[in-house]
This record gives sequence, C-alpha cells and structure tokens, in this order.
Amino acid sequence: MTKVAMVTGSAQGIGAEVSRHLAKDGYDIALADLPAQAEKAKTVIAGVEAAGQKAIFVPVDVTDQQAVADAVNEAADKLGGFDVMVNNAGVAKVDKLEDIKPADLEFSYKINVFGVIYGIQAAAKKFKELGVAGRIINASSIAGMRAFPVWATYSSTKAAVISITQAAALEFAADHINVNAYAPGVVGTTGMWDDIDKKMSEINGKPLGQNKKDYVGTIPLGRTVEPNDIANMVSFLAGPTSEFITGQTYAVDGGGIL
Repeated sequence: MTKVAMVTGSAQGIGAEVSRHLAKDGYDIALADLPAQAEKAKTVIAGVEAAGQKAIFVPVDVTDQQAVADAVNEAADKLGGFDVMVNNAGVAKVDKLEDIKPADLEFSYKINVFGVIYGIQAAAKKFKELGVAGRIINASSIAGMRAFPVWATYSSTKAAVISITQAAALEFAADHINVNAYAPGVVGTTGMWDDIDKKMSEINGKPLGQNKKDYVGTIPLGRTVEPNDIANMVSFLAGPTSEFITGQTYAVDGGGIL
C-alpha cells in the first residue's frame, strides 16, 4: 500500500531533495510551498513521477495555522492517506546581535517555530483521525545545538525546534506518532554561507571567503553538507528501521560540532 508524505518548503533545495528521496522509498508526495513556488515545484513533481510515485503541489504559507491544517487535509484527500510530515520550511536571517530588529525576529520565528508547531498539530490530528502510526520530522540545525556569531535569531529558532520536537514526542508517543528532527550543518549549495561570511568579515576583519574556508577546515569529514546527506537522514527517520526512535535531533554535519 502506497504511503503519503508532505514536505514543506519543497519546491527547491533541501525540501526538493527530500521529496525525491521519499518518492524512491515508495511515498506519494504532497509538495507544500508558497503559491509563488508552483512553477519551480513542477520540476520536483517530474522527479517524483519518474520514480513511479504520484505528486501534487499544495500551496501553503506555514505561518498560517489554518492554512497548514487545510493543506494536510488536501494532501490526505487527494493522495488517499497521510503517513509522514516533514516540516522543512525555514529561513536563515544573518545579523549581528546589535542589529536585530523586531521585524527580523517576527519573520524568523513565524516560519521556523510557528510553522513547525502548526505542522506538528495538523499532522498529529490527521494521523489520529486515520489511525496511522505517523512520523513527524522537523528541520532544526547545528546552530540550534551550538550558537554561532551573527546567528542569534536563527540559532534560537532552531534550538526551539529541538525542544518542541522533544515535547511533541512525549505528548504523541501514546498515539504511536514518532517525532524527530534533523540538524544540518552549513549546506554548501545555498547562498547562506555568503551572507554569514560577509557579516563575519565585518566583525573580525577577515577577507571575504576566509571565514567560510576556515569553517570548512574544522569539519572532520572535510566538506560542507549536501542536500542528499540530509535527505538520507529523513529517509531513515521516515522508514521502518527507525520505529523505536522518537524525540531525537540528529546532526548531519560531517562531525563539525563534535
């Protein structure tokens, strides 16, 4: 019997790779992203279909609690079930602590924290309704495990996700709903490091590019993270071999925070 997974923020980047991996694992996929991302999602849908699975695009703003609930209902209705929720959508605001503005906090917390809570709520409700032993997988970060300079806002949101994941795991264990999280290191294929490097350069005076080079040099496995690395972890957490794991957050960073 085909299972169904929803991945938020799935029109590109990590979410797109997670969607393709889960399709190879036999899941039909609901690609949940902002309405403006519908065109980009077509490429991901084609990849899911190439793996022999169904895929639909579900427009949603994860900062809207009712919209998230509606998206989960739509996914379950159109794909015929609901088994896995990947709360992947997130943003990274890079700023020196003294420069953080209220709008920066609201923007980051609404997506990275509120969005995860809304996703957990909607998924758990649907799992209970369907009588499914579901999986909820949340996006944290190594920045939530160890704070980094110029990442105060981002680090705090991702630390919150770790705590929320633990609380949800305890609350939903009796319903056979597992809740875990993945914590990527710096992903080399995104522009996030360029922003970090620029801000760090302003603080420590190192030339552009040097802070990134220095950080990569501290990673025992010698490189930054690729979306494939994260998708492999999500596949594991969604799969049968992780059925006795809940409340955990796994760093996917090549040993960078050891």
